[in-house]
Amino acid sequence: MTEPEWVEHAIWWQIYPLGFVGAFPADVDPGPDEHRLRRVIDWLDHAITLGASGIALGPVFASRTHGYDTTDHRRIDPRLGDDSDFDAVVGAAHERGLRVLLDGVFNHVGTDFPAYRAAVDGDEDAARWFRGRPGRFHTFEGHGELITLNHNNPTVVDYTVEVMSHWLDRGADGWRLDAAYAVPQRFWSQVLPRVREAHPQAWFVGEVIHGDYTGMVTQAGFDAVTQYELWKAIWSSLNDGNFHELNWALRRHNEFLDCFVPQTFIGNHDVTRIASKLDHPAHVAHAVVLLMTLGGVPTIYAGDEFGFQGIKEDRAGGDDAVRPEFGSPPFPADETGRELFALHQFLIGLRRRHPWLHTARTKSVSVDNRGFVYETRGDDRALVVALNIDDAPMPLDVPGLVVAGSGAPPQERVQRAEVPAHGWLILEPGTK
Repeated sequence: MTEPEWVEHAIWWQIYPLGFVGAFPADVDPGPDEHRLRRVIDWLDHAITLGASGIALGPVFASRTHGYDTTDHRRIDPRLGDDSDFDAVVGAAHERGLRVLLDGVFNHVGTDFPAYRAAVDGDEDAARWFRGRPGRFHTFEGHGELITLNHNNPTVVDYTVEVMSHWLDRGADGWRLDAAYAVPQRFWSQVLPRVREAHPQAWFVGEVIHGDYTGMVTQAGFDAVTQYELWKAIWSSLNDGNFHELNWALRRHNEFLDCFVPQTFIGNHDVTRIASKLDHPAHVAHAVVLLMTLGGVPTIYAGDEFGFQGIKEDRAGGDDAVRPEFGSPPFPADETGRELFALHQFLIGLRRRHPWLHTARTKSVSVDNRGFVYETRGDDRALVVALNIDDAPMPLDVPGLVVAGSGAPPQERVQRAEVPAHGWLILEPGTK
């Protein structure tokens, strides 16, 4: 594993800055003199109260629309502000002990990217920045506004190294590498070692949706990849009443942990909110329990801790519902939101008290369609987690100390227990 030591304790609070500060979509684009990126500072204490140790920022670099059509990787998006605003956010985060993760788009660029404009105008050297040829440059997944870079070009390698190093020099602590699955792994294997030379404590996570996670990490040199397999298994097993799917995914997850520690999540800026994705409202708690008791680097998408709703749609503007503007804190949560926030706080605290959960492996104690009991273990410590999504209570014949659960008094030692309908329990196993 190549991850820095600090990542063992990392819990990210992720935001999509352009939406978070109301810069996109907007009827009129805000200008840099509005310094909207600084609005993030107002929410840093919220991240601390939640229990996070870092903020994972979506795109903050100059672009025309949603941030993933980069125009200039060296410049803060003027709709957000300027370099001084970036410095202010990083400084305020670090003062509070929060790390800062940036979102880097190095698979493709927007059509306002200077080299692309030069290539269109006939500059042959500029044309070598891109896959294909003038008039027939490759695009990312058919999006005509996203032009694919030529990752075989040493100039593109050098450019990426320079950009990543520049922002790490300015205080960033790591990079999420957008669409890393679409980039040749040999490109990353050329870029990342050079960046690490000057920044050995930086963390690099590749966005990978499907495929050979372990092979990509080994070949590319990522510290981690996004664990979409587990995300899918969590909501799907809860909705379908099929914990066998989750059990299979956890076996895969154990194999990944032998090589790297994945970035785990139950929501992000690219998917339907977990509170909207799940058919039964009570099962949001089950998803949070899973996130916080499994090995990984947990990431909470801003708003999920309050039970925000939002459905992603496959259309123009289809991401807007999951990327809303946040006002000034505190958020006026209803009773459900307050309870869910408290649950996040408790489970993050549990994880802090058991840092071995970072690399914990799981094994099934019992599994059927609507009930799942698993042991999560590391460093000779263990927890037993019981999930029940049935309409009837589920008996649990595991002696131990009840740490937490729905409808159960914590810190009670039991020889056997009952998991309420649509409830959950966490125990420290043992008879002492």
